[in-house]
Amino acid sequence: MSKPVSPPPDALPAEIERKWLQPFLDFLAKERRYSIYTVRNYRQAVEDFYRWAKNATRSLPVANARNFVIESQQRFGRRTLHNHVSGLRAFFRYWQTRGEVAQNPFSSVSLPKLDRTLPKFLTESQMLTLLAGPERLRTNEVISEFAACRDLLVLELLYGGGFRVSELVRLNFSAIDFAAGSARVIGKGKKERICPFGSTALAMLEKFRTQFARNIAPNDPVVITDRHQRMPIRTVQLLFKKYLFLAGLPLDLSPHKMRHSYATHLLNSGADLRIVQELLGHASLATTQVYTHTSVAKLKEVYSRAHPRAWAPAIAGESFPLRSGRPEPDYTGSSGSSAQARWRALRETTVTRSRRQKPVLHSGALSSE
Repeated sequence: MSKPVSPPPDALPAEIERKWLQPFLDFLAKERRYSIYTVRNYRQAVEDFYRWAKNATRSLPVANARNFVIESQQRFGRRTLHNHVSGLRAFFRYWQTRGEVAQNPFSSVSLPKLDRTLPKFLTESQMLTLLAGPERLRTNEVISEFAACRDLLVLELLYGGGFRVSELVRLNFSAIDFAAGSARVIGKGKKERICPFGSTALAMLEKFRTQFARNIAPNDPVVITDRHQRMPIRTVQLLFKKYLFLAGLPLDLSPHKMRHSYATHLLNSGADLRIVQELLGHASLATTQVYTHTSVAKLKEVYSRAHPRAWAPAIAGESFPLRSGRPEPDYTGSSGSSAQARWRALRETTVTRSRRQKPVLHSGALSSE
């Protein structure tokens, strides 16, 4: 007879998991309807805290919680630490509301400030190079026509629809509206939204369904493996890495960067922020605002098109000519002639800077007061 497998030495004791952890996880999954990934992360947070505390008590001094946060900064990044403390706050709050613990030691614990980093995204030219990858491999007979069509479908849906990878692999044919070119998606928190994915992705989807998909029943998956089974998330990640390498793009990018690119390109083209929020399925507008970053080229383009002094030199002693091709203002009214004279004089204005005096605006040659 084989011996029973013993749990790892640092695992939660079975009694503690049954009495304390499992009811909390069931609450998250069934009542709060959290995703399996959030439930997994909160489980890891509780298990890590248990290993640190070495025992489970009904009451935990706040000072110990602070010590845990301080020591954890040496083991985790700031965002991971925030996620762990969020899970521990929820854990103790759950048992506090049921009268099992006297206080929530993590409710008032201060956390290090998160670094605000802009999400990475691909430019439109980089995206075109990436999307050309499957056809390049098919032309060179590296992959089959089935794989090329399937891979391009994955990339087109990620970019054209702004899907999360988890949403893409769960997508069934019943969720596709072929007439409207959109999909009904169940996102985070089991929230439903409609994702239009454009004519290019729609044409590729219809081609794949007609020529390559064996099973197209309502509950059959849209994205499949070579064995015509539902594609795992890991396979999508590896597929994406392959085409990043082919396009000469950084390999540290994840498929989620397609969603970042989707949002960034929409906003750069003038899409309303609220509409992008609905398309992405964000509950808070603040989450969508991280995509309002624009490229330096876009900023310069808007500035040069809108500001009358976009190309005026800022060097002392030089004049400030109008940008070529920009018409002079058309002043109207009784004071039109004098206004035009002032405008012409302003074109010849120069700036004198003195180390001891404030800049003095004047017309004509340089002089000092």
